[in-house]
Amino acid sequence: MDQEKPFSSTPGPRLLQQNKDTVFFRDGVRRIDFILSYLDDKDGEKKQERRREFEANLKKAGLELETEDKSDSDDLKTYFLKIHAPWEVLATYADVLKIKVPFKESDIPHGQDVPLEWLSRPFRLPEKVMRPQPDYFTSPFDKDKIDFFLIKNQDTFFPPSTRNRIVYYILSRCPYHKEDRKETDKKGIKRLLNNGTYTSAFPLHDCRYWERNTNEQCESERYHLYKNWARFLCFYKEQPLNLIRKYYGEKIGIYFAWLGFYTEMLFFAAVMGVICFTYGVLSYDDNLTSKEICDPSIGGSTVMCPLCDKKCSYWKLNSTCLSSWQSHLFDNEGTVFFAMFMGIWVTLFLEFWKRRQAQLEYEWDLVDFEEEQQQLQIRPEFETKCTDQRLNRITQEMEPYLPLPKKCGRFCLSGVTVLFWMLLIVACITGVIVYRLAVYAAFASIMKDSPTKKIHLVGSLITPQLATSVTASFINFIIIMILNFFYERVAIWITDMEIPKTHLEYENKLTMKMFLFQFVNYYSSCFYVAFFKGKFVGYPGNYTYMFGKYSRLRNEECDPGGCLIELTTQLVIVMTGKQVCGNIQEALLPNWWCSRKARKDQYSRWEQDHDLQNFSQLGLFYEYLEMVIQFGFITLFVASFPLAPLLALCNNILEVRVDAWKFTTQFRRPVAAKAHNIGAWQEILNVVAILSVVTNAFIMAFTSDMIPRLVYLYAYHPGSEATMSGYINNSLSLLCPNISPICCLRYRDYRYPPGHQRQYSHTMQFWHILAAKLAFIIIMEHVVFVVKFFVAWLIPDVPSEVKARIKRERYLIQEYLHNYEVEKLKIQLSQSFIIEPKPGVCTATDMHDVLSECL
Repeated sequence: MDQEKPFSSTPGPRLLQQNKDTVFFRDGVRRIDFILSYLDDKDGEKKQERRREFEANLKKAGLELETEDKSDSDDLKTYFLKIHAPWEVLATYADVLKIKVPFKESDIPHGQDVPLEWLSRPFRLPEKVMRPQPDYFTSPFDKDKIDFFLIKNQDTFFPPSTRNRIVYYILSRCPYHKEDRKETDKKGIKRLLNNGTYTSAFPLHDCRYWERNTNEQCESERYHLYKNWARFLCFYKEQPLNLIRKYYGEKIGIYFAWLGFYTEMLFFAAVMGVICFTYGVLSYDDNLTSKEICDPSIGGSTVMCPLCDKKCSYWKLNSTCLSSWQSHLFDNEGTVFFAMFMGIWVTLFLEFWKRRQAQLEYEWDLVDFEEEQQQLQIRPEFETKCTDQRLNRITQEMEPYLPLPKKCGRFCLSGVTVLFWMLLIVACITGVIVYRLAVYAAFASIMKDSPTKKIHLVGSLITPQLATSVTASFINFIIIMILNFFYERVAIWITDMEIPKTHLEYENKLTMKMFLFQFVNYYSSCFYVAFFKGKFVGYPGNYTYMFGKYSRLRNEECDPGGCLIELTTQLVIVMTGKQVCGNIQEALLPNWWCSRKARKDQYSRWEQDHDLQNFSQLGLFYEYLEMVIQFGFITLFVASFPLAPLLALCNNILEVRVDAWKFTTQFRRPVAAKAHNIGAWQEILNVVAILSVVTNAFIMAFTSDMIPRLVYLYAYHPGSEATMSGYINNSLSLLCPNISPICCLRYRDYRYPPGHQRQYSHTMQFWHILAAKLAFIIIMEHVVFVVKFFVAWLIPDVPSEVKARIKRERYLIQEYLHNYEVEKLKIQLSQSFIIEPKPGVCTATDMHDVLSECL
């Protein structure tokens, strides 16, 4: 806990009246723990009545209030209500909330020195920033044991983050109805904000972010955070997690700890991805498949079947020369090993994060927090809307609950709504597919080259396939953004309708709904290209159509080099577009232009914070969601684009500092909240990690052209030496309308030629390739899963050092409590035996010795 210096009596009211940039009441002693603002509406009699009752009840709860008149505000419209929680209120609610506070300075060393520590010095921050307060042994606060805790100064014993958390707890449960009325729904600051009684409610920052507070009683932690964390020039420095936790609370601290750890682990994935891509570049000239496609005597003389029924003409194979070279950069032998590496990397990331999380739980006093979170953070909305009561079997007290019939009805409506929106996404994706088919035919109809020339180029380098893929990807991205805008509001509405009991339950329900929607929204187009495009095409004379033969919309075919390059295009556009749009949106917050020239005596601390953006309860939710969606892109489809981790790494280096900049300069100070882990996101990451092994195995088997090439290389090459020469001719089937080799067309499949007794049926090579693909999937999945589970078993979730420290701390706490209770009883017994004891009556010393042995 923060042990600050006692308040000095030097700053007087006159000085503080001259300087409004202060976090104290006018007396210069009482600290402002919370601010409420409101406008004096002409027709606001009801609002005035609510405020009178609410503020009267706040005073009854023990809070102290002070109002700043609108004439003193910059806009001459806004009133500011300053709230201070005195010691008695803080002690009472700290006991209720079981807030852990220090009782003894820790004597456990931080750890052993790391070898070659000098190498990390350029990346480290000063010790006073990394550890803004000493380590203490802590215990839940007990109002009846005041002398047990290290209370040097009651005014500074509870840090500002704890103070604003306690005050918000009171504000969220304080009624605003008269005592003679039993209107249980009229309760809490959230309802008063929703109905406009108050315009905002927030705790204060301790100073301006670009300069220290002139008052020595203020820690100026916001300034230190901006100087050492929020500036982009600090991108290579470690994050001051302890200071973040101290200023913003554990919930925000655990987010930045996870984001920083994820970014660090991305470095290793990015290095391997660059190595894989480099291998593709270095083996560029050895790509015989692309050479055959581009060869005028091979690809230039191979005429392919039209890709649509009416408007498409014949085309030559060498028109896909560029896309085949591009495909080789990502579809090569190194991609297989990279896909397997990523399956193991994601396991290492999750397991090492569990260890890091366990370490933070210990350092931040969150080891026994789970039960406390469940019991003490009941949502005021649940208490208000649930009028039915039942007996709690544990506490034996009456508590509100939602009857089963009402709960089932709400859940059914919620499920139907989520299903409707997911089907809407599928309908939109289907529309994009129809667009691809129709636009491809339109591009093909404007081709004016004859089949004997170099054909099928929209521009100098763009084929109809590439043009269709790029435009469809952009349209799909726009649809994703539009659906996101609407569904976010729908998800919040249906989650509110379910009336979750606790804040944790509320966040988990909203998390699952939003991620399920985002999963379908962002990944469905990639799933289509990876696993459906080109898989159900048919063959000439018996093509498969999307909506039946009469729709004349033939299913899409892949290029002779495979669909992997199109999956890469789709992934790059959607992933990069989302990250760029997100960063631009975050960087263009309305307050970026705020001037630093406002004079302190004219622009008060509460007005400065009032003009900042409000950090909503779901603020962190959207930050997590953005990163988890990115995590899905770099794991589920990474086999198609090995550079995805590098893009994610560059984005996250910027993301950490942009988020830090937002929290420090653009947002009001959030109410401190506790969290001992990342919540439901942990389970989502685990599911994505398992699914990524399956998707990458299927991508390498069915989307990539790797398996057919290997089967040809080792089983079907005609010569004695295993080379890839002749592969293109081997992978294309014949269509001879006049049963003449001169007039034969080619199409991508493994079927018997016309005139064969099994013409247009699949050849034996097709079944060999299919068997090899299935074998590859089984082998890759089993190898990766075995390694994953072995690594998960090998790496314990909690480091042995942390386990030892927890046991050591619990032992010392028990011993210290024992000594405290014994000394307390000794004093009590000594006071009761001041009079000389009668014969036969045991002395206080004797009783103390027996009691010590029993305890």
